[in-house]
Amino acid sequence: MSFEWLVLMIGCGAVVGAALFIRGVPSIGWMLLLRTLFWAIIPAVVVLYIPYLIVTRWRPTTVTHWGAAQFISLIPITAGAALFIHCIWLFAAIGRGTLSPLDPPKRFVVRGLYRYVRNPMYVVCLVILLGEALFFQSTAVLKYALGWFVLIHLVVVLIEEPTLQAQFGESYDRYRRRVGRWVVGRPYDENI
Repeated sequence: MSFEWLVLMIGCGAVVGAALFIRGVPSIGWMLLLRTLFWAIIPAVVVLYIPYLIVTRWRPTTVTHWGAAQFISLIPITAGAALFIHCIWLFAAIGRGTLSPLDPPKRFVVRGLYRYVRNPMYVVCLVILLGEALFFQSTAVLKYALGWFVLIHLVVVLIEEPTLQAQFGESYDRYRRRVGRWVVGRPYDENI
């Protein structure tokens, strides 16, 4: 699938959501619009569009020769993308919400990757960005990835964690004490 087709499909989801909202079905239209924006557009901008702009600003984007770095980089990029989609599915199926702060999960999600690390979506985005830096042999993308991670760390510590603590109370506090923020560890067990 080409990048243009992906953008078209995301755009169609946003248009349908906006149309439903305008037509008087605000709850369905609003939710479809929010889910489209936060499920696809925001992550795509972070891990695809901004690195693309960075790479094209300093040199052509075509990789004329595939060496070991390009083949190795496909591992974190594809694994990260698959794991990210899995985390989004967990948010929707179990948490009954989205990535959006306007439509957060209503239930506390402690399944899948969330059993091993508290912020798996951010971790896999960083993995994807590091894979892209390797693929393009770009120190500029590497610097962007590290800057993005510092910003995300501040958002998590200053906004997300206090919000989750207020929303889920003791269950989140117990989870936070046992599961690392960024480092993957032993699986969380609620019964321990």
